[in-house]
This record gives sequence, structure tokens and C-alpha cells, in this order.
Amino acid sequence: MSSGESALDLAARRLEQAVNMLEQRLAQRLKTAQAGGAFEQDRAKLAAELDEARARERVLEQAGLEASEALGRAILEIRAALNGAAQGAEH
Repeated sequence: MSSGESALDLAARRLEQAVNMLEQRLAQRLKTAQAGGAFEQDRAKLAAELDEARARERVLEQAGLEASEALGRAILEIRAALNGAAQGAEH
């Protein structure tokens, strides 16, 4: 403590420093909490997009099965038509 500084002045300065440090720590925690909230929002958005992609995958899978079945029927019809034409040509 300097000659012109009283114990009260010193205590006030230390209190001010402690308050400043507390404010800085609080600001940092708020910043971290806000970043955590943004992370949760991003995670929720990604989860929703994943659910949509899985639903679309199921739709596409079903469409693929239906197309495969239709192609199989078409192949059978073409073979039958070709066999009928070949048999007609033999007679």
C-alpha cells in the first residue's frame, strides 16, 4: 500500500478486480453455453435430416423392388413371345 492509499482504497481496488474477473468468467461461461446450444440445434437438425434420408431410402428401396418385379415379368413375357414365335416358325 502506498503512502496516500488507505486500507479502504486497497480493499475497494481488490474488490473491483475480483468483480472484473467474475464478469469475465461469467461471460466465458455464457459463451460456452451458447455454443453448446448451437451444437444441440445442429445435432437435432442432423437427426431430422437423417430420419428424412432413411424414409427416402425406404421409398426408393420399395420402388426398386417394384421395378425389379416388373422387369422380371417383362422378361418372362418377351421369352414367351419369342418362344411362341419360334414355335410358330417351326410348324
